[in-house]
Amino acid sequence: MHIELSGKQALVTGSTAGIGLAITTGLAKAGAQVTLVGRDQAKVDTALNYIRQASGRDDVGGIVADAGTAVGCQTIIESLPETDILVNNLGIYGGCPFFDINDDAWEEIFQVNVMSGVRLARHYAKGMQTRGWGRIQFISSESALNIPAEMVHYGVSKAALQGFSRGLAKVLAGSGVTVNTILPGPTRTEGAQAMMAEMGKERGVTAEQMETLFLAENRPSTLLKRFATPEEVANLCIYAASPQASATTGAALRVEGGIVESIA
Repeated sequence: MHIELSGKQALVTGSTAGIGLAITTGLAKAGAQVTLVGRDQAKVDTALNYIRQASGRDDVGGIVADAGTAVGCQTIIESLPETDILVNNLGIYGGCPFFDINDDAWEEIFQVNVMSGVRLARHYAKGMQTRGWGRIQFISSESALNIPAEMVHYGVSKAALQGFSRGLAKVLAGSGVTVNTILPGPTRTEGAQAMMAEMGKERGVTAEQMETLFLAENRPSTLLKRFATPEEVANLCIYAASPQASATTGAALRVEGGIVESIA
């Protein structure tokens, strides 16, 4: 199967590192004209250089904005009024005992993990619908189906994203615009590696050893038995963005290593 996205414009939020950077790079390699979004100019510039070198393309764009805010989303929309592919990758997470999660923490995680995608999809879906073609993705998590006790607010925000994605797919039914969520499991991003290093230091083990311990203690149902790479997650996203995925919509596409105990 050869995925060809030449002539398509793609926008990926939270894309200066990790899964977002891998998605943006993969889309560029497949021929899409990509625009990445980050909050820090230096990180945006570094990511732009990386994608240009990896893809051999010089038409990669970057927007400096905080997509987790209404103002930031408006900045993105004004900078790039239309896109064919929208990947809402921006997200935050972090362990916290349930009784210590205050209202501000709940509000922040919903603004970043849910409302960023709502605001951008509300704008870009209109143009996609008019043109009769589009791809909208929300990077969710296996935690949406398997709410983790150590970060309930994160899991709930991802579950809300699942519901929104399914509802938007119904709104856009028959339009040629597909809407799907992607459900990664533990992935070896920079943030996850830093977390494993910190947890490992407390227990006197390496970050690599801590990954194994984390899976055994927190995700024992994993069939992959290791953290995925950002590129492995990105591969599914790139397929879902392709013309070949035209009959896949309203779906929760899992790339979580078999953690979720379900055959559906």
